[in-house]
Amino acid sequence: MKWIYSYRSKIVSAEEAVSVVKSGDRVFVSGNAATPYVLLHALAERKDELRNVEIVHVLLLGDGPLAQPEMEGHFRHRSLFVGSADRDAVNEGRADYVPIFLHEVPALFTSGALPVDVAIIHTAPPDEHGFLSYGVEVLATKAVVENAKTVIAQVNEKMPRVLGDSFVHISRIDKIVEVSEDLPELKLDEFSEVEKQIGFHIANLIEDGATLQLGIGGIPNATLFFVKDKKDLGIHTEMCSDGIMEAIEAGIVTGAKKTLHPGKVIATFVLGTSKLYDYVDDNPILEVHPTEYTNDPFIIAQNEKMVAINSALEVDLTGQVCSDSMGYHIYSGFGGQVDFIRGAARSKG
Repeated sequence: MKWIYSYRSKIVSAEEAVSVVKSGDRVFVSGNAATPYVLLHALAERKDELRNVEIVHVLLLGDGPLAQPEMEGHFRHRSLFVGSADRDAVNEGRADYVPIFLHEVPALFTSGALPVDVAIIHTAPPDEHGFLSYGVEVLATKAVVENAKTVIAQVNEKMPRVLGDSFVHISRIDKIVEVSEDLPELKLDEFSEVEKQIGFHIANLIEDGATLQLGIGGIPNATLFFVKDKKDLGIHTEMCSDGIMEAIEAGIVTGAKKTLHPGKVIATFVLGTSKLYDYVDDNPILEVHPTEYTNDPFIIAQNEKMVAINSALEVDLTGQVCSDSMGYHIYSGFGGQVDFIRGAARSKG
């Protein structure tokens, strides 16, 4: 238990932790429900001391303190997937969107293409061996932590300990800020009548024993609503949602017929309600992995009867689908949609 002394020696205030950031630094920030709000707001307070700090991330949630108009010249987002925190900044030219397939993101950091000066991450408390779980998002965080010059961890007692390729030892962390903060939630909205009809038609195409990938949006959730008569479905996806949890509890998702990781739900991040976060805590049915694994089309294709279910923002008269923008307005990003389309197309069955 010698790691405890090391852990305690690294605990600092949020203000002291972010004092390591210098002008011109590249800072990676974990995203989705692992967005480290306390540290981001502490960094925003240093606005007048800093110039040209680059913030790299994949989908930040919340109010985006570093993407506000008054932050121009001090901080600039380089977003690999755009969300509510930086959508206005991207479309107004104050931030940059980098189109990239999600399975390629970790390689940006392992290859040295995007060297990171400071990584700001959000973890669960350490276990008895001194390992911290990345919690509700692995995605590219593991690759960044292994290569960043300095790593700051916002350690949250309310962050679930999610299993999988999702742990970092305290020895790799430079500064720790302990918090007790509720995670942001994504509530399940009522489906529209159109979404219900689409979900119903998709569900009719799904066979017993199929493995599903479900993206974000009403259509994937509506599809889960209509698969109640299916048996032994599996999950290999990016996002573990409340709908997946409910399908597991209803006995619809068992993973018994999966040809890769049978009996396991495979994902790279978890986003939903507090009930979902409680459910995934130390739950061996779920494994989260980096996207170079979950989103690799050749890994995805090893699941027989693989079905990729995603949403579109626009479809033209020739059937071309756009899921990241509306006209010239950037809304989100490629994400993993193309990764899973390619993987599902290669899958047997």
